[in-house]
Amino acid sequence: MDKPRIMVIDDEKIVCDMSKLSLEQAGYEVETFLSAEPALERLKEKKFDVVVTDYKMKGMNGMDVLKTVKNLYPETKVIMITAFANLETAIEALRADVHDFFPKPVKIKELKASIERALSGK
Repeated sequence: MDKPRIMVIDDEKIVCDMSKLSLEQAGYEVETFLSAEPALERLKEKKFDVVVTDYKMKGMNGMDVLKTVKNLYPETKVIMITAFANLETAIEALRADVHDFFPKPVKIKELKASIERALSGK
């Protein structure tokens, strides 16, 4: 069986690096991107099971990513993380069908648990 494919999009390199390391150790295939545009180009080439995206980035933001992912692959789960968490942002994301929403810094244990729930359809 193929490993589940996870895409991580965050403009902080440390978040990408730590996520990649931890998630690969957990048995996932992981690709990371520092901005949304190249990540979305990659999505046109390859389907991912879960996309983890930062909310606030230069250029396209996490809501743009969420909408694009859902247009391309409605079954792909999107997890959003943000340093700018507020109720309005969370409600907007949930209405747009985000799987989970975490304030930064996200604990890798919580992120892994969310990914496992996303992959199991819960």
